[in-house]
Formats: sequence, structure tokens, C-alpha cells
Amino acid sequence: MILRIITGIIGIIIAAVLIQIGGTPFAIAAIILALIAWFEYCSVFNRAGISTAYIFGAVALALMLCCAWLGNLEEFLGALTLGTIAIFLLMVLFGLRPTDVGVSTAGLVYIGMPFAHLIMLRFLTDERLPSESMDNVKILPDFDASLLTNFDLATLQAMFNLDMGCKLIWILFLCTWASDTFAYFVGSSIGSHKIAPSISPNKTVEGFIGSIFGTVLTAVLFGHFLFAFPMTQMLILGVVMAIAATLGDLAESTIKRFAGVKDSGFLIPGHGGVWDRFDSILFTAPIFYYFALIFGLY
Repeated sequence: MILRIITGIIGIIIAAVLIQIGGTPFAIAAIILALIAWFEYCSVFNRAGISTAYIFGAVALALMLCCAWLGNLEEFLGALTLGTIAIFLLMVLFGLRPTDVGVSTAGLVYIGMPFAHLIMLRFLTDERLPSESMDNVKILPDFDASLLTNFDLATLQAMFNLDMGCKLIWILFLCTWASDTFAYFVGSSIGSHKIAPSISPNKTVEGFIGSIFGTVLTAVLFGHFLFAFPMTQMLILGVVMAIAATLGDLAESTIKRFAGVKDSGFLIPGHGGVWDRFDSILFTAPIFYYFALIFGLY
């Protein structure tokens, strides 16, 4: 447990830095994490006797995410289409089974699309160009001694000069983390009614209710009071994100149970693999992106 907590704290610090900086570091980190999750995805299915288009899929995934980074929708769809065709050609030329093709193409969508939406969400507003120096970017306002005596919510909001993409990414991650955290602690404490015992025996109805409460609370505290988004939209968002995060967790659990594995990898001590840590994000990122679009959050 101690190792899990320490690793989690380190991960949160790294994530916070990347979210605040945005730009090229954030996009490159997202692409690397997506590729690692892809290899873990392929490895899990390989243990179940399903051969995946390991290399072709990785190339297609990298191209998709680079196009999302550059904001080229046509090229993004082109990369997805060509990657799918290439995988089907493997079936024709090298005897890849239809099941292998189905799992491989599903992986492109399952992993590629959410990470693409994650990148697009962070780049919703103009960001610092790669050629610009960090010295020219104002992260914190000039120090004002009155902040020490007149600290209030407005002061807290002024402490960070956040663009819209940064705010939205923070809400996405905070709500997803809140969903997982509240579900775990409430479920561990008072959980007794199983949601899906054949898929994830530890998930309970009580934990899910705690997840909804915690995610709504987080969305309101940060989304409304800190970032000034409408209260009603944040209340709805909290419920939607809790449901999406739970379904994302259950989706990965179903695949791992099918393959007979506990963790997708071992890269993150005490947490498993990258896929294990981003299973909820794979569902919450695209859903949050379109929630923000439909409700006009930006």
C-alpha cells in the first residue's frame, strides 16, 4: 500500500506539470502513454491466444495521435483508415485470423480515439508555440503581499493563469480520479452488494454510489467554484463522469478476466500497467470532450 501511495503521488506530480505546461511535452507524453497501453493491450490478448498486429497498429496509432496533435481531422481519419486496411491485409497476405484482425482494429479505436480526444481537449485554445521560451510564459502573477492577508477564492483563481484547455483537462482528470478513489474507499468500507461479480468481484453498488457523490462534489468544487463553470452543468457532469469511469474500469476488467491476467503490465509499481491506470480515462476523455462541446464549456 505504501508503494502504491508513493507511486501515485509521483504520478500526480508528473501529470500536474505536464497538464500545466501543455504544448509539445503534453502531446508527446500522451503519445508515449498510448503506445505503452497499446503494447499492454496486445500482450494481454496474446496471453489469451490472440495474435495482434503489434507493429502495424503501433505505427497507425502514432500517426493518428500526431494528426490529433496537429489538429488535422482529415489526416487523423486517414491514418485510422489506412491502419485498418493494413491490418486486414495482414489477414490476406499472412494468414492473420479474423479474430486477430477484429481485436487489433478494435484496439486502434479503443486506445487511439480516447488519447486523441485527450490531446485535442488540451489544445482547444491557442497554446505556446514550440519555438517560444518558457521564460516568456506567465505562470504565476507578480507577488502581492496583500494575498497573504486577503486570501479568498478570487485569489486562488488568480494564482494560476490557465487557458481553457488546461482547465478542462484538470476537470477531466480530477473527476476521473475522484470516481476511482471514492469508489475504492466507500466500497472497501461498507460495500456488500456486488455490481458485476463475474467481471470485477470488488466493485459494489455502495462503491458506485460513493463514486457518484465524490465525482459530483469534485466537479462542483473545481469546475464551478474554482473555474466558474455553471453549477447545473457541473452537477450533470459529475454523474456522467462517474458512470463513464466505472464502465471504463469494467471494460478493461472484462478483457483481463477473458485473458486470465490480473494486471496489464508492471510499469507502475503498485498500480500495474499504463492501461490499468488509464482504463477509466479511455471512456471519460471522449465523453467529456463531447460534453464540453455540446454544453458549450469553451
